[in-house]
Amino acid sequence: MNEIIKQFMQKISPDCRDEDGNNYPYLLFRLVVAAMFFMHGAQKIFGFSGGITGSGGTADFASLIWFAGLIEAAAGILIFLGIFSRLAAIIAIIEMAVAYITAHLPNGINPLLNKGELALMYLVSFIVISRYGSGKWSLEKMWRKKETF
Repeated sequence: MNEIIKQFMQKISPDCRDEDGNNYPYLLFRLVVAAMFFMHGAQKIFGFSGGITGSGGTADFASLIWFAGLIEAAAGILIFLGIFSRLAAIIAIIEMAVAYITAHLPNGINPLLNKGELALMYLVSFIVISRYGSGKWSLEKMWRKKETF
């Protein structure tokens, strides 16, 4: 029975590897989350994809939203490339917690009604990334042969 449980846990665990030691689903997860987070930051600071106004508007320089966009763009790039992914994820966790508490929670506790579901999804995604890091495919592991943080 213990062997069956062990095999099941290996199949559902992000540490589960295929025969070559690869973990493609986690790589895909990390890359998609990072790319989407970068796009949210680029939207705020560069007006990417319609910007924050829908017509290319950007956040005012050095405003709270501008700094949030800067964190999102930088963390997205770092996590996508696999450079200091855990540190970038921890900073993103803090940002998403603050965003949810300050911008969404005052509008009610239900994330679907207060429009905070995306902040919570990112928060949980970055908790996973902070736990498992960059994985096998990262610039940091390619250069240094290990994750620094």
